[in-house]
Amino acid sequence: MSDSDGPAPEPAGLDGLPPLYSISKGEVVSVQTYGAFVRLPGYKKEGLVHVSEMSATRVENASEIVDVGEQVWIKVIGKEIRGDKVKLSFSMKAVNQGTGRDLDPNNVMAEQDARRRKQFRDQTGNRITLEAVLNTTCSKCGCKGHFTKDCFSAPGLQYALLPEEDDAEPRQQQQQTSTVASQQDSDKKKKKKKEKKMKKKRKRERKESESDSSSSSSSECKTKRRRHDHTRDREDKKKKKHKKHKSHKHS
Repeated sequence: MSDSDGPAPEPAGLDGLPPLYSISKGEVVSVQTYGAFVRLPGYKKEGLVHVSEMSATRVENASEIVDVGEQVWIKVIGKEIRGDKVKLSFSMKAVNQGTGRDLDPNNVMAEQDARRRKQFRDQTGNRITLEAVLNTTCSKCGCKGHFTKDCFSAPGLQYALLPEEDDAEPRQQQQQTSTVASQQDSDKKKKKKKEKKMKKKRKRERKESESDSSSSSSSECKTKRRRHDHTRDREDKKKKKHKKHKSHKHS
């Protein structure tokens, strides 16, 4: 196919596009960070070579590999219709850029990449949101917020949770524990005060006993001195009397 005969009407759908897994040489018409757009001779549609399909090694930016106007070998690895647009996917790493030889003749790499792309597609339309679950009504018990398969009640019976009572029990336990802790603290403080008072009393008693013992010892010493002095006086008097008696005999 060629454009030399003038503009031909664009085919509808996937008709008139290069066959899947075919190899041809095209021209790079646009380079983006995520890939490069390549136009094949004889076709109006452009195909995207994603950065993951440019080289076997990791590529951060398509401009590192190709430039606008450059001729590259490509392999058609995908054709699909999204809405009103037809998208073509090309691969450069599956073709030898020097000779145009197919490096993936069994299309193993192409199939693996296709599976990977399907796994990473957005599946938000098939997700069940929390709001949808809350708005559902169980056909078994008639309550809202759960499915019939998750219902645990018998038909016709309805149960409701009582969070206030459940919350009241831990609050009471907390209050009881706090009161017990405060009582223990007060008891400890009282014991400490009593121990301090007893220590002071013992110190006072020790001081008093020491003072009493010192006073008693001093009084005993005084009495002993008095007795000793009294005995001395008696002995002196006796000696004097004896001297007088002797002198009277001699005379």
